[in-house]
Amino acid sequence: MAQRTSVQRPSGGGQGKICQFKLVLLGESAVGKSSLVLRFVKGQFHEYQESTIGAAFLTQTVCLDDTTVKFEIWDTAGQERYHSLAPMYYRGAQAAIVVYDITNQDTFGRAKTWVKELQRQASPNIVIALAGNKADLANKRMVEYEEAQTYAEENSLLFMETSAKTAMNVNDIFLAIAKKLPKSDNSATGSQREGMTLRPSDPTPGPAGCCK
Repeated sequence: MAQRTSVQRPSGGGQGKICQFKLVLLGESAVGKSSLVLRFVKGQFHEYQESTIGAAFLTQTVCLDDTTVKFEIWDTAGQERYHSLAPMYYRGAQAAIVVYDITNQDTFGRAKTWVKELQRQASPNIVIALAGNKADLANKRMVEYEEAQTYAEENSLLFMETSAKTAMNVNDIFLAIAKKLPKSDNSATGSQREGMTLRPSDPTPGPAGCCK
């Protein structure tokens, strides 16, 4: 069951401190990155999701006690031809979700490569979560939960298995990231756009991260 009470759909009001963070999703093509974002932001799931071109930009808000966390989400394309663009999107990001498909061992290996790249090139304090998506297809599992959990623990990653289709742990993984992010003031500011699709020719996305 999705814990939708944790997620605040965009509205005009709000109390307490507002923190804004840039979050990027990385992973092989067809692991379900866009489906996870769509489920989190709009509570929707499409069985046949078109491949992302370049990256898509969306926002969503999570409420934590007296703090409202606004995520600026960059959903990157997984195809190899877009790999060279990835640093544009994770540069300045405070959080990242690296997604793999539990029914495809190769995508888990690719996820490890993304984690290494983030650890080497992204912000030193970036919060990284590992998401084993398509948990609803457990009967076709190729990546054991324990294997991924051990890897995550060894690399200080948040880890959950998720299902964009059933909404299992989708809100929870974003909520866990929101709880782990620092809530102190940061100097950078972010944009207020929502639902825009960014293609490779568009301007480089800048960093976001501020509390008001």
